[in-house]
Amino acid sequence: MDQVMKRKLPIGMESFEAIRKDGFYYIDKTGMIEELLQNWGQVNLFTRPRRFGKSLNMSMLKSFFEIGSKEELFYDLKIAEKKELCEAYMGKFPVISISMKGIDGDSFETARSMLCSVIGNEAVRFQFLLESGNLTDIDKRMYRALLPDRNGNFSMTDAVLIQSIQSLSSLLWKHYGQKTVILIDEYDVPLAKAFEKGYYDSMLTLIRLLFTQALKTNGSLYFAVLTGCLRIAKESVFTGLNNISTYSVTDNGFDKYFGFTDAEVRRLLEAYHLSDSYQTIRDWYDGYRFGNTEVYSPWDVLCYCSQLRTDRNAEPEDYWSNTSNNDMVRRFLELAKGSIAKKEIEQLIAGETVAKEIRPDLTYQELYGSIEHMWSVLLKTGYLTWREKSGRNVYHLAIPNMEIRELFIRQVIGHFEDTVRRDGAALDVFCTALQHGNAEMAGTCFQTYLKKTISIRDTFVRKTAKENFYHGILLGILGMKEGWNVSSNKEAGDGYSDILVEIERENIGIVIEVKYAEDGDLEKGCKTALAQIEEKQYAEILWDAGMEKVVKYGIACCRKRCRIEAAEGVG
Repeated sequence: MDQVMKRKLPIGMESFEAIRKDGFYYIDKTGMIEELLQNWGQVNLFTRPRRFGKSLNMSMLKSFFEIGSKEELFYDLKIAEKKELCEAYMGKFPVISISMKGIDGDSFETARSMLCSVIGNEAVRFQFLLESGNLTDIDKRMYRALLPDRNGNFSMTDAVLIQSIQSLSSLLWKHYGQKTVILIDEYDVPLAKAFEKGYYDSMLTLIRLLFTQALKTNGSLYFAVLTGCLRIAKESVFTGLNNISTYSVTDNGFDKYFGFTDAEVRRLLEAYHLSDSYQTIRDWYDGYRFGNTEVYSPWDVLCYCSQLRTDRNAEPEDYWSNTSNNDMVRRFLELAKGSIAKKEIEQLIAGETVAKEIRPDLTYQELYGSIEHMWSVLLKTGYLTWREKSGRNVYHLAIPNMEIRELFIRQVIGHFEDTVRRDGAALDVFCTALQHGNAEMAGTCFQTYLKKTISIRDTFVRKTAKENFYHGILLGILGMKEGWNVSSNKEAGDGYSDILVEIERENIGIVIEVKYAEDGDLEKGCKTALAQIEEKQYAEILWDAGMEKVVKYGIACCRKRCRIEAAEGVG
């Protein structure tokens, strides 16, 4: 076990060979190879959220099947126990391995050029074909068309690009006398980027023609594996492709090979003497369900374990969602405005489930067309998970864990801030009331704000988390007011005040303490908050800053109800 302790954690690493050769910790997913061969589908599509090990698994498949593979990479892994299978399949196939995750052009021309480079660079790996005695001069001319020109540019014609993967697999078949394994990672990224940038139809046509040639009318194909986040409607991408087997987050097949299972996480924590952090890791990063298996987000687990190795008191962080701009949740909240979905989001944040019909496949034009389609997108991309199925395509959806719940709350507050920004008149009324000690008017304004946003209900979360939510809402409002210097959780007096405001032009200071009234007694909550301000002497820092007047507010909230009481002091 101490030997394992010395192994580095493979954070962000996607090369199976590098992980195995360079002494990194590896959670064994090689059972996927046996299941892939036993289930046998000529074209296999795996859809999983980002950061769940898709690229690493594709690298593992390449290392296993490709001619010239290194047997020692697998010597102590599960697949090595299958002697006959390894003898029959390990190192027996030419492999074409392409990742489309980097194809992100602002225009179709740029994206097309990037696609040419991705395929062309893969073709460069097989320059031995130029010397092959099994290829004709015509074959070699076909291969040269895939290589860069004298300036190092890949300038394929449309005909060459569309045929490129099929052509390369055909040439490899002729050279080796063995059909080809084709691996295409993150197949849907070019389509997602094209939709965002406005050239979707052109990219869709290109990808459809490329895949038709490579996966449907390709006699040199042994089998293919594709990965992505979304299953794009068959009629739009895989037209006429009858040999495709799809495994999504709701399907049982291959469910334990993407993400970490509970047993795998326990072994990892034990190996690094971090078992005392198990419950925290489970609360924050577990909760996803793929098929019949509950899994953790591997990216988060590895990032947090790495942090714990240097600081045993490190707090869990939001690692997964920080790798994306999370516009999808923002779009969802925008569509939910004024609809029943707003209440359903409150249910989700409260730890409850929402039953929804899930579309197994959508076109990109449909993804954001309605709130009902967005439920499917959020499930497929990992912002939601499913707990049970109660109909043909009806799933009970939930927020998987604390990390994603925190993300939703941040996005709710951010969306609310946008609403506040658009209504400057309401902001002025609220801030004027606070400035002049008009607690009743301020309470009325804040009550109106709360009715416009999504609230945190009584279940699932601790009282402090609820207070933090209303604290965040207030900060979002007050931070919009020009000329107000707003600080949060700043050391003041004998503690840390919730919110301090300095209005320098008028030499007025504001102290705010927020309480969540678990029992619904808002008056009691306000008095408790005001007593804390006095006891901890939060106003002292404002007097020291030269404020001539300080208004102290106790604010109590319960769901969408609030009460504000004031106490004024003059220096």
